[in-house]
Amino acid sequence: MTNREEPEEKERSLPDFPAPQADEVTEAAPPIERRATPRTISRAFDRSKGAAFLVGSGILLSRLAGLIRQTMMARYLGAGLAADAFNAAFRIPNMLQNLFGEGVLSASFIPEYAGLLGKGDENEATRLAGAVAAMLALVASIIVALGVFTAPWLVAIIANGFTGEKRELTVLLTRILFPGAGLLVFSAWCLGILNSHRRFFMSYTAPVLWNLAMVATLLFFHKRHSEVQLAIYLAYGSVVGSALQFLIQLPQVMSLARGIRPRLTATSDSIRNVFRNFVPAFVGRGVVQLSAYVDAWLASYLGNGAVSSFTYAQAIYVLPISLFGMAISAAELPAMSRAVGTTAEIGAYLRGRLSDGLDRIAYFIVPSAVALFALGDLIVLLLFQSGRFKLGNTIWVWQILIGSTVGILASTMGRLYSSTFYALRDTKTPLRYAIVRVILTTGLGYLFALVLPGLLGLDRKLGAAGLTASAGLAGWVEFYLLRREMDKRIGRTRLVPARMARLWGAALAGAAIPWAYKLAVGRGDPILSAHETVVRTKLIALVLLCVYGLTYLAITAAFGIPEAKNVIDRSRRLFNLVLRPR
Repeated sequence: MTNREEPEEKERSLPDFPAPQADEVTEAAPPIERRATPRTISRAFDRSKGAAFLVGSGILLSRLAGLIRQTMMARYLGAGLAADAFNAAFRIPNMLQNLFGEGVLSASFIPEYAGLLGKGDENEATRLAGAVAAMLALVASIIVALGVFTAPWLVAIIANGFTGEKRELTVLLTRILFPGAGLLVFSAWCLGILNSHRRFFMSYTAPVLWNLAMVATLLFFHKRHSEVQLAIYLAYGSVVGSALQFLIQLPQVMSLARGIRPRLTATSDSIRNVFRNFVPAFVGRGVVQLSAYVDAWLASYLGNGAVSSFTYAQAIYVLPISLFGMAISAAELPAMSRAVGTTAEIGAYLRGRLSDGLDRIAYFIVPSAVALFALGDLIVLLLFQSGRFKLGNTIWVWQILIGSTVGILASTMGRLYSSTFYALRDTKTPLRYAIVRVILTTGLGYLFALVLPGLLGLDRKLGAAGLTASAGLAGWVEFYLLRREMDKRIGRTRLVPARMARLWGAALAGAAIPWAYKLAVGRGDPILSAHETVVRTKLIALVLLCVYGLTYLAITAAFGIPEAKNVIDRSRRLFNLVLRPR
C-alpha cells in the first residue's frame, strides 16, 4: 500500500519553490480552514492586508485621477464623434498596460524575481531584471512600429462601424498614441520590480501623472479649439503622461536593482523560466484584452455615442474590480510564490491565503454590485453629468452599469484564482479558460447587443447593456472552471453561504434608503430614471451614496464581519493621524 502511494504523491507534487521568509513560515502552518463562524484575524494575514491596503490606496488615487480625466473628457468632448474616436483609439495604451502590467509580468516575471529575492540571490535577480528589460525593449519596439504602420487595419478591428471622418480621426489618434503605449510597457516592468521588493505604493500611484498630464491638456487647449482638435492634443498629452509615469518610477527601481544592465540572454534557469512562461501568459492576457476589443467593435454598430458611453460605464464598473480584485491579487502573488513544503503543506498555505482573499473581495464587491444596479444614476450624475454630458447620457450609462452587475463578482474573484495559478508557475491553465471566456463573450455579446434588442422590440441603445451582461455570464463560466481546477490542486475553497447572505442583506438594506427617498420624493418619475426632480445637485447624490456606504458598514459591523472592523479601525487611525497636533 505504501509503495503505491509514494509515486502518486510524487506525481501530484507542485513545482519547486524558493526558501520562504521567516514570517511566511508562520503563515504556512497551521492551515486556515473554511467554517461558517467568523474567522479570526492572524498577524500573518494582517501583513498581507497591509500590502493590499497600499496597493488599493495607490490604485484608488490612480483611478480617482482617471475619473477626473474621464469627467473632463465628458465635459469638453461630450459623447459624440470626437469622443468616440478618441475612446476607441485610447484602448490601445490601456490594453498594453493591462497586458504587460497585471498580466504577463505578473504571471512570468514576478514569481521568478520574487523567488530569487526570497533566496537572497540579488545578483541573479538583477541579471533577470536586465534580461527582461532587454526583451521588453525588443517587443515594445516591434509593437510600436507595427502599430503605427497598421493603424488603419487596427481601427477596422477596433471599431469597424466607424466611417468617414470618424474613422480617419481614429486612425490618426491611434498612430499618435502608440509611442506612449511603448513607454507604458517599461512602466509595467518597473511595477514588477517594485512589487517584488514590496514597494507597492509607488508602482500603483505612478499612473496619476499620466492622467494629470491629460487633464492639464484638456484644461489648457479646450478654449478656441474644436472637439476634433482637442482630441488630437489630448492624444499628445497622453504620450507625455506615459513618459512621466515611467520616469517617476525609474529612480527607485535603479536603487533597488543596483547595477542593472539590459542584456538579452537566456543563460540561467530563472531567465529561461520567465521566457518560457512569457508566451502563454502573453497569449492568455491578450485573449482577455481581445474581449474588450470585441465589446468595442460591437458597440461601434450601436450608433453615435455608444462607444464613449460604454467607455464611461467601464471606467466606473472596472474601479471596484481593480481596487479590490487587483489590489488583493497583486499583494498576494509575491507571497504565494514563496510557498514551500510538501504538497499538503503548500496546498494548505495557498488555500488559506486564497480563502481569506475571497472573503475580502466579497465584502467589497457585493455592495459595489448593488450600488451599480440600484444607485448607478447617482454615480454617473456625480462623476460625469455636466457640460455636453446630459441627462439622457446619464441614463444610458446607468443601463450599461446594470448589465455589468451580472459578472462583477466572478470577474474579481477570477483574478485571485489566476494569481494563484501564476504562483504555481502555471500560466497555461488561465490561458485555456480565458479562451473559453472570449469565445462565449463574442457569441453572447453579438446575440445580446445586436440581435435580441430587435427581436424584443427594444431600443437598440440597450444593446450596450447587453454587452456587459453577456461578458458577465462568460466571466462566471471562466470563474467556475478556474475554481474547479484549483480545487483539484490544493483542495476545496468556497465562500461561506451564511456570510454571503449577511453581505447581500446588508447591501440591499443600505440601498433601500436612498432608493426609497428617490421614489418618495419623485413620485411621477419611472423607477429606472435618473430622478432629475429629486437629485438636483451633485451634493445630494454624494450624500445619498455616503448614506448607503455607511449603512452597509454599520450593518456588517453589527454582524461581526471582520472586514468591517478592519475598515473602522483603519479609518479611526487615519482620522486620528489627521487631527494629531503638529
